[in-house]
Amino acid sequence: MIVAFSVTPLGVGEDVGEYVADAVRVVRESGLPNRTDAMFTSVEGEWDEVMDVVRRAVAAVERRAPRVSLVLKADIRPGVTDGLTSKVETVERHLAP
Repeated sequence: MIVAFSVTPLGVGEDVGEYVADAVRVVRESGLPNRTDAMFTSVEGEWDEVMDVVRRAVAAVERRAPRVSLVLKADIRPGVTDGLTSKVETVERHLAP
């Protein structure tokens, strides 16, 4: 499964980069395949391990922020691996001249 999620601290002002970095650090240290862009962090793995990473990423932000917003989208396809790469490669193949 692939989960794309965004963790946003609320009540800490406009500059939230350091809080978001706490969440991204948890994801990167998990060892699961992941990718971060301007809006979301995506992580790939089995249900329990991915949801544990999301839970720990939220907890990392929650330790320093009075309120946390979580947006999550999941692609649940048992048996599919390397979806983070293969999905993008498929789109790029269709874009190629």
